[in-house]
Amino acid sequence: MLLYNHKLKPRARELRKNQTHAEILLWEKIKGRQVGNLQFLRQRPIGNFIVDFVCLVSKLVIEIDGPIHMRTKETDVFRQEQLELFGFRVLRFSNRDVEENIERVVEHIAQYARLTS
Repeated sequence: MLLYNHKLKPRARELRKNQTHAEILLWEKIKGRQVGNLQFLRQRPIGNFIVDFVCLVSKLVIEIDGPIHMRTKETDVFRQEQLELFGFRVLRFSNRDVEENIERVVEHIAQYARLTS
């Protein structure tokens, strides 16, 4: 069972209702087991963090980095290290990557899925 801070559940629900444009684009491509037959969940708490997307079976977290991440690099490094301690692999893409080349992003995720299955 995945441990998480239960106080994050309301915030996760709020984030699911208010996804960014890039998150919406990627969600449309990965939901419903469209990539490698993997089930992805969106805006899910893991530990003390809320991740953009996660596949629990393959222990894969996908993060979409918007402009704010230019100012939070140290926090992002710490966050990724903590997620890796939980056994997750983290793939990061920028909003721009997703918005301008969604097919390449999805292929990268699919390649990773093939490596881990």
